[in-house]
Amino acid sequence: MPKIFLLLGSINTFLCIALGAFGAHGLKQMLSTDMLVVYQTGVQYHFFHALGLLIIGLILFHYPKSRMIAASGWLMLLGILLFSVSLYILSLTEIRGLGMVTPFGGVSFLSAWALLAYALWKEK
Repeated sequence: MPKIFLLLGSINTFLCIALGAFGAHGLKQMLSTDMLVVYQTGVQYHFFHALGLLIIGLILFHYPKSRMIAASGWLMLLGILLFSVSLYILSLTEIRGLGMVTPFGGVSFLSAWALLAYALWKEK
């Protein structure tokens, strides 16, 4: 299980760098200032949680049988999909209805970190 999260973290970190560069260089002239900020917020939270996936992978080397720690990693990945991807699409299309999805990603991020803290507290 650690290898899966290390792989997911590595792929997502790569995507963050690529998407951040694309936003800084390719979208700067195309998006309004407001939409560029939305896009950058997506990249920022994506990056934090890509690193979180790497951390989960490393922690799982110490607690390989912890289902709660693994679940926190899956919640981080879900948060990336719901939060960051919805912001990427919102900024590119300006379809405001997508903003309704974003809070579910935020809840997923919060749940992931809370579950990780609880799991580490409970593990022996």
